[in-house]
Amino acid sequence: WRGDINSHQGRHMFQGLRTVIYHVGDLAAATAWFSQVTGHPPYFDQPFYVGFDVGGYELGLAPDQPAGRGSVTTYWGTADIDAEYTRLLALGATTNEEIQDVGDGIRVASVLDPFGNVVGIIENPHFRAGQGG
Repeated sequence: WRGDINSHQGRHMFQGLRTVIYHVGDLAAATAWFSQVTGHPPYFDQPFYVGFDVGGYELGLAPDQPAGRGSVTTYWGTADIDAEYTRLLALGATTNEEIQDVGDGIRVASVLDPFGNVVGIIENPHFRAGQGG
């Protein structure tokens, strides 16, 4: 093992979650839908990319072809998973994975947004963004 394999000049290369990008076929419709989901308009809105600030992290929309179900699920934190799951379904999402307790008070679920992307939500009483570690 080489001590420098995971760092560059003393800095770790991974610094934490910054951006999650969903690929959508209809950028305007996706922007409108995620504006409802996040409760605010994007901070960056261009024909080639739309970005929302969600609790200090970026939810991005790329106007490609719809991605559909992929191999990665990103989970967005929520204080009340029951209410958020219900709200996402009311906004037009469909069930991908129903709410389940994965242990130690942590609950997860995922939906398919109207554009075919998997959007995960997590209620984790043990995690607070910015705590480090």
